[in-house]
Amino acid sequence: MLRMTQEDGDLDSLVRKRIRALRVAQGWSLEELATRAHLSQSSLSRIENGQRRLALDQLVTLARALDTTLDQLVETATDDIVTSPTIDSTHSQMRWTIKADPGMSVVRQRMTEPPPENPARMRAHPGHEWLVVLSGTAILMLGHRRFRLETNQAAEFPTMMPHAIGAESGPCEILGIFDRDARRGHQRDGDDAQGAPE
Repeated sequence: MLRMTQEDGDLDSLVRKRIRALRVAQGWSLEELATRAHLSQSSLSRIENGQRRLALDQLVTLARALDTTLDQLVETATDDIVTSPTIDSTHSQMRWTIKADPGMSVVRQRMTEPPPENPARMRAHPGHEWLVVLSGTAILMLGHRRFRLETNQAAEFPTMMPHAIGAESGPCEILGIFDRDARRGHQRDGDDAQGAPE
């Protein structure tokens, strides 16, 4: 007889809750998901309510019907949930790596200088960036276009466009998210600054 540990029981419960949550998020009834997963409605109800054993073949089918993977359906949280930033005082930055995708990073930066307005002094490289202004007012230069971003406003742009960001009349703080290519582009330039003047 197979003995179930507390950890197995927790995972079992988590998977059942996840199935139900994903179904509800799609706006599907039990009947709709059961049809998509080729199960009876009563079988699906018993799976969600813990009255039926979870079978691997059914989990694979349910994952596919829910537009996810088996790995994501049974994934458990790790103990290293909290991440501390790397501090770069030279560039007034705090940087976090995203564990789910180590190629991505989040950068918090304080800026005091305006951006260069000459496209020849801006950066361009493969990738995509997203940023939000935490405080103050920032100026984002994209080619010959100038965007004024106030506190809580965000911008998203492809980094093949020459770009630079800086402060407008006083310090500002931004939080930027860099995809793998954008992060590499800034690392080649010597820092992860969001297109700030070098």
